[in-house]
Amino acid sequence: MNIALLKDFFASFVRTRGIGRHFRRLVMLDSITGTSVSRELPPALSQSLVNAARSEPEALLKQLDSHPHGLSEAQADTARERFGLNEVEHEKPPSWMLHLWHCYKTPFDLLLTLLAAISYVTEDHKATIVISTMVVISVFIRFWQESKSNRAADKLKAMVSNTATVIRHDLAEDALEVARRYFEIQLHPKPPRKIELPIKLLVPGDLIVLSAGDMIPADCRLLSAKDLFVAQAAMTGESLPVEKYVLQRDDNAENVLELDNILFMGTNVVSGSATAIVVNTGNRTYFGALAQRVTLSDRTPTQFQAGVNKVAWLLIRFMFVMTPLVLFINGFTKGDWAEAFLFAMSVAVGLTPEMLPMIVTSTLAKGAVMLSRQKVIVKRLDAIQNFGAMDVLCTDKTGTLTQDKIFLAHHTDVWGEESDDVLESAYLNSYYQTGLKNLLDVAVLEHVEVHRELEVATAFRKVDEIPFDFTRRRMSVVVAEHDEHHLLICKGAVEEILSICSWVRHGDTDEPLTAELLERVRTVTAEQNADGLRVVAVASRELPPTQEAYGVADESGLTLVGYVAFLDPPKESTAPALKALAAHGVSVKVLTGDNELVTAKICREVGLEADAILLGSAVERMNDAELSLAVETHQVFAKLTPAHKERIVRLLKSNGHVVGFMGDGINDASALRTADIGISVDTAVDIAKEAADIILLEKSLMVLEEGVVEGRKTFANMLKYIKMTASSNFGNVFSVLVASAFIPFLPMLPMHLLVQNLLYDISQIAIPFDNVDEELVKEPQRWNPGDLGRFMLFFGPVSSIFDITTYCVMWFIFGANTPEQQTLFQSGWFIEGLMTQTLVVHMIRTQKIPFLESRPGTALLATTGLIMMIGISIPMGPLAHYFKLQALPLTYFPILLVILAGYMILTQAMKRYYTRRFGWR
Repeated sequence: MNIALLKDFFASFVRTRGIGRHFRRLVMLDSITGTSVSRELPPALSQSLVNAARSEPEALLKQLDSHPHGLSEAQADTARERFGLNEVEHEKPPSWMLHLWHCYKTPFDLLLTLLAAISYVTEDHKATIVISTMVVISVFIRFWQESKSNRAADKLKAMVSNTATVIRHDLAEDALEVARRYFEIQLHPKPPRKIELPIKLLVPGDLIVLSAGDMIPADCRLLSAKDLFVAQAAMTGESLPVEKYVLQRDDNAENVLELDNILFMGTNVVSGSATAIVVNTGNRTYFGALAQRVTLSDRTPTQFQAGVNKVAWLLIRFMFVMTPLVLFINGFTKGDWAEAFLFAMSVAVGLTPEMLPMIVTSTLAKGAVMLSRQKVIVKRLDAIQNFGAMDVLCTDKTGTLTQDKIFLAHHTDVWGEESDDVLESAYLNSYYQTGLKNLLDVAVLEHVEVHRELEVATAFRKVDEIPFDFTRRRMSVVVAEHDEHHLLICKGAVEEILSICSWVRHGDTDEPLTAELLERVRTVTAEQNADGLRVVAVASRELPPTQEAYGVADESGLTLVGYVAFLDPPKESTAPALKALAAHGVSVKVLTGDNELVTAKICREVGLEADAILLGSAVERMNDAELSLAVETHQVFAKLTPAHKERIVRLLKSNGHVVGFMGDGINDASALRTADIGISVDTAVDIAKEAADIILLEKSLMVLEEGVVEGRKTFANMLKYIKMTASSNFGNVFSVLVASAFIPFLPMLPMHLLVQNLLYDISQIAIPFDNVDEELVKEPQRWNPGDLGRFMLFFGPVSSIFDITTYCVMWFIFGANTPEQQTLFQSGWFIEGLMTQTLVVHMIRTQKIPFLESRPGTALLATTGLIMMIGISIPMGPLAHYFKLQALPLTYFPILLVILAGYMILTQAMKRYYTRRFGWR
């Protein structure tokens, strides 16, 4: 399983960002070829949706064995046994055999297998055993690490799973209904229940309730709808939401995408409310069928994946250049082309970063598990790279800077005097709305005494509602009071309410809304905003009881009743968290749709500069060039629309920043998708959680700061391996070239190189668990594969200097200068080469002095120490003859210590020079 597969395993099966790209590609193909996507899908699927769209609701309920009050638990369990879970098949984890095959079929392991086969054919059985052992260890460790990661992924996904609101009824209530009907017994059956159910448990026939922010969990047919607008760009490529209706307007429509009353899995509700019946689930949905046609290999690599691939191919290209050089130099100088070929193949093995996939996967997986302990859930593993590189965090105000515990502070009339009439109107509006109830509605509904005083249950009846949307920024309900008249009550942002008001309530009379009164209204609301209160205006209008359906056109000529003002104080942890983020190189920008006066007060209280606030109206007037400059000089943006947020994030990215966006509402979804790293919380609306890369289990910037630090540690450890591998491989090959040109025998046998490489690889297994210097987590870390070549050329030859020194020691001091003495020469270089290769792990893991100023992790220290002891014991122990090595004289080891000390000193000096000139990151 490669990084892309592991990434997709973490992603939720209804994630629209990845699949949506393929839907749009197919839709674009339709426009070129004139064909229909739906015709390429199973005919039975298209026909089932067309039939559902054309069926009468009663007939469809009967066909799906459902009920006007939904399924019972027993019926749902039976249907689940028949249809299975509501999951898309390709997102299921592969079998262990397929997973093992994915772990094996990397270019590196296939290359090693080829070399093992060549060694077997040439009867070099020892080399065959060593190479095969390398392959087995590499594949097994990767398989074990990824299996552990997959299990962790299941647990993490379960923590942020989405739910749907399902209507359930009790079968016993059916018997009561029969008794009431035939025996005329006065019974009062219980109303159907609304429960939250994980979307994977939905079955055909389930009745679901939808409101703004909900993901469509399956293919559904509408039974009722009110101003329902659905974003289905992932399916059709349409940029604007489309309105859905209960009845199909075109009876001749054959293309399922043209069905007005069908909702598709993977789309989301933008505004309005609805009740729908589930028609198809899982692979039988339009989403599932089309997803099966989209192979995971078609997906565009992320910046992180592209960087890892670039490193891998850099090393592979280096191998393709250096291996032929080694072959020809040894072939011409030694005359034994067969031996030279095997030696060149061994060099190729030494240059192969076979542990790269395992190190990257295990490092990211370990980081994801560590982040989960900080209450940060990583949905996509490669998002950790952007987490560590993030230098700008855009966040909403409510619930992030503030306590997210809004309470109703005042309910006043237009003149700022306390008014119970305003509270009563606001209560009726919040009580009867069926859309997305936000924290303001919850705060209003806490005044249960209003419910009793108004006798809501008996005096009022809901007639209709006009749901909230982010263009109008208001919502209305229409109620009948004692069935004498209809009362439209509208609640929303002050300016938007004023735009539809013609009158003002003054005591028991209504006055025309004059320019003077308008100015007074704005003065009163501004004073409350300046005190940190969020002001919502309430307006109403009496209507004759002559109609049962209302729309936006009816929101006119209203009477302004007054205001409800809410207080959401800042969190005590916000100011310290902002300072901590700034100390780690992350600047915070506030993007909110709230009033600028409230925003300014909150920002000042938490230590953010809020003297210059950029409003949405100004953003609207600016072109991209002007806004690109403005986003750099402003920290706070207020009265923004969702499009404004997305545009600001996009321009920050184009300015070279790695941008994180933290949001939890439907208005944040587009900005979450646009950001380099989308951050949401487990209490967010469905579409926000689906668009996010990271989910916080606690809505706090302090938790986020801890996650940023852990993400940078993970990224730093991954970069260590890449730097070590590149520099060590280059140095070894350079040493081999020098030895091959001037020494009349092979400086090392192929088997020696293979054993040395195997031991070196094992020593690096503990890198994901290494300690990270504080300096490396203080600043954002960028993925810059282009610098790797410079780093490799800079540090690779350092080890070659001491390899050549070892050549001279073995040649001149110990007399290993003839083919008869080559075993002694090879033993000396085997130990020194392994020692420097292992020490490079400690030298390059930090820019400080290793062991003294920066201590490695216990696991890394143990593995490298063990490998060094094993490396020395091979030529000095009883198995030396098996590896065609011999024991070295004891005088070799003091010289070896001097060589290793010189290597460490020179490497440290080069690190300081390199850091001063190029920086260590």
